[in-house]
Amino acid sequence: MHFQQIPPPDYLKPYVRYYWTLENHDRGDQLKTFSAIADGCPGLIFQQLSGTNFYDKDEKKLPACFLYGQTTGHRELYTPQQFRQIGVYFQPHALRTVFGIDAGALTDSCTDLGGLSRPEPFNLPERLLGARSLQEQIDVLSQYLFHLIQRNNLRIDARTQQIASYIAGARGDVSLPLLQRDLGISERSLERRFREHIGVSPKLFARIGRFQAALDCLRGGQYDKLSDIAFEHGYADQSHFIRTFREFAGCSPLQFHQQSNELIENFPERTGTKDARRKE
Repeated sequence: MHFQQIPPPDYLKPYVRYYWTLENHDRGDQLKTFSAIADGCPGLIFQQLSGTNFYDKDEKKLPACFLYGQTTGHRELYTPQQFRQIGVYFQPHALRTVFGIDAGALTDSCTDLGGLSRPEPFNLPERLLGARSLQEQIDVLSQYLFHLIQRNNLRIDARTQQIASYIAGARGDVSLPLLQRDLGISERSLERRFREHIGVSPKLFARIGRFQAALDCLRGGQYDKLSDIAFEHGYADQSHFIRTFREFAGCSPLQFHQQSNELIENFPERTGTKDARRKE
């Protein structure tokens, strides 16, 4: 497989973390399995080869061009061996500030972006298919997103942004009651604002941030034993860490280390068989 990560233009950095492409030209009947891991961010995926769409465990085929919301657990997706995809990895607030969508409406779900884009000056999937190079596709995506930002003219609620940025910067290691007290905002009000602008509760957003910090330690081999990661990131014990890891990644830390090919951050290919993953 070939993966490439592309930074967005400066004017989109408040909304887009990066663009990415992934393609594979192997032949064969065996399907590839990818696992979407909870990471606190929404995204967009355009599948460029006809007949190579992702589908889920219920054999539901995903749209060729789809926008997805927050993932609160994990989700396995399957694709044929040959595929070519381009995607956008957004900042946590982008569903609201770019697309004008209540972020909670797309949590653990996705929507056909082809249908959403038809009222626009150009049909996004058609323009992406007609692009002659990767750079032209990136330009098309940037133009489309900038058009939506200008048209919708929406800003994330200032206090929600302040708390979301603080939680993300602290990698989930925060006291929400203390933040609420310092900012003079009630728990109920913060919950409502977070679900509308981010798509999950502030508590879950913080839990995902803490999990991601622990996952980074696992990726970098920055530990002698799993209990070191658990205690460093505030888990009660190693068992608590493993349960949380399974919740958000769909596997144990050992399985992730041994059976994941993570070219795209938080969207690894699972290389072990389903039976092998169940035994561990």
